[in-house]
Amino acid sequence: MSTETDHLRLAADFAPATRDDWRKLVDGVLKGAAFEKFIGKTYDGLKIDPIYERARDGKVIPGRAATAPWQIVQRADHPDAAKANAQALDDLENGATGLAVVFAGANGARGFGLPPSKDALARVLDGIFLDAGIAIEFEIGPQSRDMGQHLAEILSKRKIAPSAVNVRFGFDPIGGAAVRGGNTGDWNSTAKVFSEKISQLAKLGFRGPFAAADGRVIHDAGGTEAQELAWVLAVGIDYLRALAAAGIALDDARSMIYARMSADADQFLTIAKFRALRLLWARVEQSCGLSPKPLFIAADTAWRMLTQRDPDVNMLRATVATFSAGLGGANSIDVLPHTLAAGLPNALSRRIARNTQLVLLEESNLDKVSDPAAGSGGIEALTKELCHAAWALFQEIERAGGAFASLEKNLVQDKVAAARTAHNANIAKRKDAITGVSEFPNLCEKIADIHTAEPVKLAPYGEDKIKFAALAPHRLTEPFEKLRDASDRMLKDKGTRPKVFLANLGTPADFTARTTFAKSFFEAGGIETVAGGDASHSASLAAAFKTSGAALACLCSSDKVYAEHAVPAAKALHAAGAKHIYLAGRPGELEAGLRNAGVNDFIVAGADALATLNAAYAKMDAR
Repeated sequence: MSTETDHLRLAADFAPATRDDWRKLVDGVLKGAAFEKFIGKTYDGLKIDPIYERARDGKVIPGRAATAPWQIVQRADHPDAAKANAQALDDLENGATGLAVVFAGANGARGFGLPPSKDALARVLDGIFLDAGIAIEFEIGPQSRDMGQHLAEILSKRKIAPSAVNVRFGFDPIGGAAVRGGNTGDWNSTAKVFSEKISQLAKLGFRGPFAAADGRVIHDAGGTEAQELAWVLAVGIDYLRALAAAGIALDDARSMIYARMSADADQFLTIAKFRALRLLWARVEQSCGLSPKPLFIAADTAWRMLTQRDPDVNMLRATVATFSAGLGGANSIDVLPHTLAAGLPNALSRRIARNTQLVLLEESNLDKVSDPAAGSGGIEALTKELCHAAWALFQEIERAGGAFASLEKNLVQDKVAAARTAHNANIAKRKDAITGVSEFPNLCEKIADIHTAEPVKLAPYGEDKIKFAALAPHRLTEPFEKLRDASDRMLKDKGTRPKVFLANLGTPADFTARTTFAKSFFEAGGIETVAGGDASHSASLAAAFKTSGAALACLCSSDKVYAEHAVPAAKALHAAGAKHIYLAGRPGELEAGLRNAGVNDFIVAGADALATLNAAYAKMDAR
């Protein structure tokens, strides 16, 4: 049936464009260079083309119910349960629809969390109407494994039926063992306790889900998207088998399991990853003889992408991650407050985390379209490729005996370590630029305003009789932040930061580009830059260096100016006492002469900035 608007087609007055037309234009720009330079690769080795046609066979992947918003989850993680309660009430009164009740020792505690006691649980839930549709998710560790029973007792006192409460219990013994690097017993004994606890809660009337297959374990440790997906599948299968072995019907057992995944600032990969998990889990259900039904997927914005320095940029990262998880079909999203890496977030940080989701839902209406990525050529291709890569790794884990057995054999750890090494190399070389830290740092930034709170001291939980390599969480910017911390200590102890003198040769047109590059390069490591210089007068250049208070110097200008002035300038700086002299840019044929004049190193894009900065501190004896 036609409508009055059928003739109002976008770009109707332009001739149809084909991929061949686009390729001809690109080849004209390349001028003989290889087209492959435009093809990207993920850390899983998946190919990303520069352009995709619409996927004609794209289908909507069932996830959230039509037009249903995801749950807006806020963390209740203050070590003081009364203060955590006040924060939770404020969150719920101002738009949050769920709470992540985080206990000390949980994988997602991030250094804080509630005391693992019934009293703390009762206090944090005081005044919250648990049967009013609020979603509750427990993030538990070994010491808080009895929170389900404690909740049942609290509900009994309040005369609330367990079936009336929307609660996810977060049991994840395999994830906990992976992060700790060990377990108190073998998997069979742990699986038995795990199944018993879930069976008891189900008999009390709780609807669940109860067990979390938590992909954050992999993502936090530096793993890839396919590795995270494979881990979620493998852990989910181990839990499914444990529940079935305890006599629980498969159809009931699969409803007792949910997934947690990290959402980071790579928009397209994050959307594809969440879509891929639904397809992969449906494949598992079909293999079990079950008709697929949507898996509940909880999302956290990624811990590893948070920065301590320039934390306001974390708000932008969190917005992209939330957008991506929402479009990818997440059922709940927990936005980590942007100052969490610096300490316990204050009210403003929590409000921004909450409002990030509210704006995307209430103003951008991201929940109104089911699987909006369906049919997108690029995202459909990434989804399929992630499915293939993750399934292959999942099969490898299965051949090793499952998730827990693969930990014992260090199979998963070795693969994650390789990915982390690749990540770290690109971070060090600033190929994976992190705004505010490795690029565009600000040495004068204000310290993040956070709460002061003493973390809970946990009693020991048994001895790990089985030990293996731990999948320890880390943030990508930690190596650069260590250098910034060293700079801050020097400022506090000596009244000045480590400095490098930028010897600007020629006119601003000559040196501005490389001076800007050098400033960002050195200040990423906390080394303050002091600019000055006069290429035509070596004596004044040397005097400027001496008055700068710097121990290091870096020549900055164009290749043309370097050819004429770099050698005498380097000699002057060396004679003035520079401990180490750099030159911004590639020296080319001038290298031998420059080194003879005293230039020690050349800073260029793509070089190992982290190694250069660490070496600079050693030369200054600044640490």
